[in-house]
Amino acid sequence: MDPERAHSLGDFEQAALAVLPADVRDFVAGGSGAETTLRANRAAFDRVFVVPRILRDVSACTTDATLLGRPADMPVAVAPVAYQRLLHPEGELAVARAAKTAGVPFTATTLSSVPVEELTALGGTVWFQLYWLREAERSLNLVRRAEDAGCEAIVLTVDVPWMGRRMRDVRNRFTLPARVTAEHLARGAVSAAHRRPGDEVSAVAAHTRQTFSSSVTWRTVRALREWTSLPLVLKGVLAPEDAVRAAEAGVDAVVVSNHGGRQLDGALPSVEALGPVAKAVGTHCQVLMDSGVRTGTDVLRALALGADGVLVGRPLMWGLAAAGEAGAARVLALLADELRDALGLSGCAGVAEAGRLRTVRTGAQAVNPYGSE
Repeated sequence: MDPERAHSLGDFEQAALAVLPADVRDFVAGGSGAETTLRANRAAFDRVFVVPRILRDVSACTTDATLLGRPADMPVAVAPVAYQRLLHPEGELAVARAAKTAGVPFTATTLSSVPVEELTALGGTVWFQLYWLREAERSLNLVRRAEDAGCEAIVLTVDVPWMGRRMRDVRNRFTLPARVTAEHLARGAVSAAHRRPGDEVSAVAAHTRQTFSSSVTWRTVRALREWTSLPLVLKGVLAPEDAVRAAEAGVDAVVVSNHGGRQLDGALPSVEALGPVAKAVGTHCQVLMDSGVRTGTDVLRALALGADGVLVGRPLMWGLAAAGEAGAARVLALLADELRDALGLSGCAGVAEAGRLRTVRTGAQAVNPYGSE
């Protein structure tokens, strides 16, 4: 695919679906259970309408933002996505290079198929996503490894005591090929994720059940906060009271997320949870969100509802599958163009002004935690 011929993020999804093996396509696209939350994430975004302002000077409209105290070219970070070499031989390396070019953070995951040291060596901003492992010492060693590699934040995922029941993967009996390994676990050795599973679970789910801890608590968060001086982010927050408790524990940001509809099926769409969470924490920590972001207008909607930024995952995976680094770079370039367009057309010269826009949801005025001018 010639990435320059793509005019929307959806174009890359169609191109990727045409070239990927069915089981890999389902692994990326699928959700848990009946995929109710997966579908609801997108539908919830489409129910949010922004009230634009007029007669404002937007001739110098900019998408510049600050994420975790560092400048970014737009209020977007690359979400953590496992095993990216499933989609392209360069995997995470290609997406990390694209993120550097776009001036946004790349989040390396515990289940990365490329070592974190190779990703930070590219020179961009890299955050490290942590799954808490059964052996706490292994988790803390991963934090130290990320720090030594030059990562600039730790993102603790808190909504995966075990992997949600993803029926597409169960039906496909999804198994990792030997060429794709979790490079941060057992030195990338072949694991349960590579062995043909039983009829009721995918191999990847079996592996995470063996590896991840299901006893992560607020004590874990406090211990991690004491262990690292890097900015700490909790990913997977939907309840305002949990967000408040996170801020009180000293985290620097929460990510309002239902894991892209891949964990609890029936969980609240992230964009529905966003406003109440942002209102609850105020200025005590940053609020990011993911799950369902597909356009620059979605980013504007999230900003208007109180987010400081968003994380984007699946669209970048489609870009990677369709055209490697060039595809991922084009996804981010399109997103930046769409966001700049949305900002200017809504009367905002920058992202801070977007936080003061009013929103209307399904015919009723939505709560805007920042009020109106």
